[in-house]
Amino acid sequence: MNIVFMGTPDFAVPALEALYKSKHNIAGVFSQPDKPVGRKQVLTPPPVKAFAVQNGLSVYQPNSLKNDYSYELIKKLNPDIIIVAAYGKILPKNILDFPEYGCVNIHASLLPKYRGAAPIQWAVINGDKKTGITIMKMAEGLDTGDMILVDKTEIGENETSAELFDRLAEQGAVSLLKALDMLENGSVEFTSQDDALSTYAVKITKVLSPIDWSKSASEVHNLVRGLQTWPCASTIIDGKEFKIHKTVLSLKTGNKPGEIVDNKGVLTVCCGDGCCVDVLEIQPQGKKKMDIKSFFAGNKLELGTVIGE
Repeated sequence: MNIVFMGTPDFAVPALEALYKSKHNIAGVFSQPDKPVGRKQVLTPPPVKAFAVQNGLSVYQPNSLKNDYSYELIKKLNPDIIIVAAYGKILPKNILDFPEYGCVNIHASLLPKYRGAAPIQWAVINGDKKTGITIMKMAEGLDTGDMILVDKTEIGENETSAELFDRLAEQGAVSLLKALDMLENGSVEFTSQDDALSTYAVKITKVLSPIDWSKSASEVHNLVRGLQTWPCASTIIDGKEFKIHKTVLSLKTGNKPGEIVDNKGVLTVCCGDGCCVDVLEIQPQGKKKMDIKSFFAGNKLELGTVIGE
């Protein structure tokens, strides 16, 4: 197939690499414009563009697809199919309808659950046991198109959204190649989504970071996992904000939500259901992330102290 690929972040790179190594031809790669990064605001290409440039692929970075220039460019590239993976821009109807095989999206959830911007994080935050990759034919609605295939995977009890992100990116590449074979040989049985079962995965923001210790230990643990590596869960200790990077469910129990029930080489905090979590990695305000033993080497937290207040 002659393919136009549209993607921007790390998640999309394995799929682009798989296409690059496959029998298919990549006519062009579309990515978001370069953005300033870091304290010095250095203009930096997105990961998809970086891969494309390194491998001699033509790259296009239009500010919008909703203009004549973008449509004429697509016509010139003449793709049989457009592959979209976390591109970050809306495709207008004239582009959706142009390729013979349409536009196909790699979505990191079991649609129709978690349509929208942050399906991986919300699957972890909500404590889901399973997620996966859905390859779907794109329609004008948000992640509403007919499904080509669904590949499921288990979510580990302590797996973070960052770890799951990397795993699903690789799985998405494998699923995509399977879907392309199915489209080429005519074996696809498109499955419509049940809109009544749909949920929306809203964008992750720092508003979600503060830990509510009145929630259950599982809910606290899932929040910590789900907000890794950004924006990270946080709590207040002695009036200062601390980021909590890693926890595990503890066997210990306690009384008050937020109460420190063990400080002997481990930081064990009680939650609202009386169960606890062990904090394994913590980041004091203005300092680097550290394991809890290193933290206790220079800091004291008394038993019975209630954090998060």
